[in-house]
Amino acid sequence: MNPETRERIRDNAKYLRQVRPIDPEEIYEYVEGEPHPAVVRQVLREEAPDLGLIEREDGTFAPVEEGPLSVDFDGVDALPDAHARRLEDRLVAEFGAGWPEGESGDRLRERIRAVKERYLRQQSVDYDDLTALSYAVYHLPDYYAATQYVLADLAADGLLPNHLRVLDVGAGVGGPALGLIDLLPEDALVEYEAVEPGAGADVLEAMLDETDTNVHASVHREAIEDFEPGDDGEYDLVLFANVLSELDDPEAVLRESLDWLAEDGSVVALAPADRNTATGLREYERAVADRGPATVYAPTVRLWPGESPDSESWSFDVKPDLDVPGFQRRLDEAATESDHEGDREEPSESASGLDQSEREPSEARRHASRGDGEFVNVDVQYAYSVLRTDGRTGIAARGDRSRVARMADAEDLVTNRVDLMAVKLSHDLADGGNPLYLIGDGSQQDDFFAVLTEEDILNADLRRADYGELLSFENALVLWNDDEGAYNVVVDDEAVVDRVPP
Repeated sequence: MNPETRERIRDNAKYLRQVRPIDPEEIYEYVEGEPHPAVVRQVLREEAPDLGLIEREDGTFAPVEEGPLSVDFDGVDALPDAHARRLEDRLVAEFGAGWPEGESGDRLRERIRAVKERYLRQQSVDYDDLTALSYAVYHLPDYYAATQYVLADLAADGLLPNHLRVLDVGAGVGGPALGLIDLLPEDALVEYEAVEPGAGADVLEAMLDETDTNVHASVHREAIEDFEPGDDGEYDLVLFANVLSELDDPEAVLRESLDWLAEDGSVVALAPADRNTATGLREYERAVADRGPATVYAPTVRLWPGESPDSESWSFDVKPDLDVPGFQRRLDEAATESDHEGDREEPSESASGLDQSEREPSEARRHASRGDGEFVNVDVQYAYSVLRTDGRTGIAARGDRSRVARMADAEDLVTNRVDLMAVKLSHDLADGGNPLYLIGDGSQQDDFFAVLTEEDILNADLRRADYGELLSFENALVLWNDDEGAYNVVVDDEAVVDRVPP
């Protein structure tokens, strides 16, 4: 197209956007040479991010509303059928209609096993086409859901604008991208950039093919270490979804990403709930938040200024299971009996004195409890961190030593009844017996677990509170558990626990 024609269309749009909706069927007459309305429409679509325009259902263009976006979110029940069909179309194109059966099904199942094994051993994974499709079959649903839960909370706090600029680092096969895009209202304008050097980029582009016209997506097929944002590259959201542990120098990349944020932007990092990656996420978080330029917005807010935790902090959120997608069910049901011999529970490892099955139910245990096989993965369990550079946090309250004790002073608290402020950082970790919850105030040098020994109306908020909520403890007994190498905060009928508004 003639550059002058494009510029004239832009000039008309800039003028009319302040007056009325822009109709390509109308403004083509105002442009010298009268380009066809379809040409005008295409130019407006391409220039919409720069002009701040959204395309409406009636085919006209209007300015995107300023301010934070509003989302309607009530949890995730399942991966939407449209996404499931698109993935299956990709599988059929690659392997044929009988993809779960025969050699192709065997290859997919074997690759899923191999990737999980390498992942658990903290070994790198090379993402060829087969690995990318296997990864999509196994992880697209849970990564989709986890992203929605975290970003819905961010939107509820007014921290995602209607004109949203996103950088998705290590975007993989598209679970986080689809979760983000589906979460947003139709009148949002989204500039989405993905950085994905592996074969997952092919699957990602296929999954993004049918996104709304107000989603402007681009995929950079390069390593994040080689990525350079554009001249005006500022992002409202930089997303690291299940990728930091795979980078050579995650701390350096995370630190650099903070420079790419808009003034009111957030870095969101997610990781699987397993011990290695979840605790690794906390290490990267501490490196840039406690020894660097960022502030932890959620969930592990530092309640004591100048303090930094040094506990293991194996912390992750848990949401309801998803409905089993058809592609997982078919791949699992096509497995032979010998295929399922891999679906055995491995010995658990100790974590702060708690059996791993108590902290995070093993994959085999979860499958058995639901009657699922090893190729079904609908658990939504994830660790996350939200980082900002403006000093803002999701919890405004701060510790006051005239009112509450500090976990950093734990040695002086043992056998005493004390008042504390702490964030709830787990669901019930006990496998029967007294409910047990990881808690922290951002100063703890060892893990703290709140143990609910006698529940009553005055302390029931310990159980009722959601993950990431702030709690106040009054008259709770602090004990050291040598077997666990951690502190227990005993909540009995003499203790009071209350939720604290953020």
